[in-house]
Amino acid sequence: MLFNTTRQTNLMIFLGCCGLMATGYFMQFQLGLEPCPLCITQRVFIVLAGAWGLLAFIHNPKALGARIYGCLVAVSALIGSGFSMRQLYLQSLPADMAPACGPPLAYMLETFPFMKALEVMLKGDGNCAEVVWTFMGVSIPGWTLVAFVGLVAFGIWQVLRQPNNAAI
Repeated sequence: MLFNTTRQTNLMIFLGCCGLMATGYFMQFQLGLEPCPLCITQRVFIVLAGAWGLLAFIHNPKALGARIYGCLVAVSALIGSGFSMRQLYLQSLPADMAPACGPPLAYMLETFPFMKALEVMLKGDGNCAEVVWTFMGVSIPGWTLVAFVGLVAFGIWQVLRQPNNAAI
């Protein structure tokens, strides 16, 4: 059975995050959708949650370690979901209330001090308020939020479950 052991679940967390990143890169490079600062921030937390899943898969810890990795996955996904919700909020604003669009992220990183560029990246700008793609009426950050909720659920499940795989 799939997800029978904590190790299998951690592998699925990692592979799921790989799938999310592949989808993001497909949208960027094949569909020509340029990621906004909040999109990039969400990608960072997808990668972080996936990295915890991969480390847990490789490490294959006993009960306490599995719970710690589960917490790390859940917290990473929870923080990422906050950025998804921020972008959904920006997308829900009327056009005249949305923040102004900023320069591209590469330009900001080259020109502004790092902390200023990071602040813009975390808060988002007018580019983040634009809905450029939807599926079943839900925009990209909406689907990303769904993925983060799933990752939080898997992380919490890893914390609460009784591991049945003793590390060798």
